[in-house]
Amino acid sequence: MFKVTRIPAFKDNYIWLLRKGATATVVDPGDARPVLDVLEREGLSLSAILITHHHADHQGGVAGLLAQHSAEVFGPAAESIAGISKPLRGGDTVSIAPCDIEFQVIAVPGHTLGHIAYYGSGCLFCGDTLFAGGCGRLFEGTAAQMADSLARLAALPDDTAVYCAHEYTQANLRFALAVEPGNRRLQSRFEEVAATLARGGGYAAIDDCHREGEQSLSALWRTGSGGFSPQQSACGAR
Repeated sequence: MFKVTRIPAFKDNYIWLLRKGATATVVDPGDARPVLDVLEREGLSLSAILITHHHADHQGGVAGLLAQHSAEVFGPAAESIAGISKPLRGGDTVSIAPCDIEFQVIAVPGHTLGHIAYYGSGCLFCGDTLFAGGCGRLFEGTAAQMADSLARLAALPDDTAVYCAHEYTQANLRFALAVEPGNRRLQSRFEEVAATLARGGGYAAIDDCHREGEQSLSALWRTGSGGFSPQQSACGAR
């Protein structure tokens, strides 16, 4: 089983590094420099790069990584991203033997039309589709598409570990409290996150993010079952 490490980037991005032994795979490297620093410091070789969608803060570091490492690049076939060697669509499978990785590819249009997520070994790498307490802003897709994508993710096992690509937890929970001001569990979670962020410098709130917990906390999960329409849910998107 691979080990997952968070690499902070830009103002609030998460780049995820999956390692087994001396081999690594990275997810959504918008910036090559912090990834190269970790690879060099830890003595790791880069085997593969996984991209969820075309926005620059998720794939802008690919060229810089390929300049120093020979790696396969997986990404959405429906989007134009330089450097992709293995284009993917929903229903495909990704196998990266050196890191003991086998992921199911899930099509999750909404934030962008070709957005994909990777699920396997109890882990979900969902880019800008699902965040702790919220979902992604609609740049290209429709609210209905996002609702369908969230429904696909909601069908995953309750103990799925969610690895999203930005630290938006506090802002998302603030929106959720505006929708449900009487939700005591939301208020408690908001206070916990605020304290964690204060201690961790802005990159610590999502360490315990699991699908079951976020479903119970976020109104975004309850489209169709709790009186929230896809349009209302999208208002809190990042």
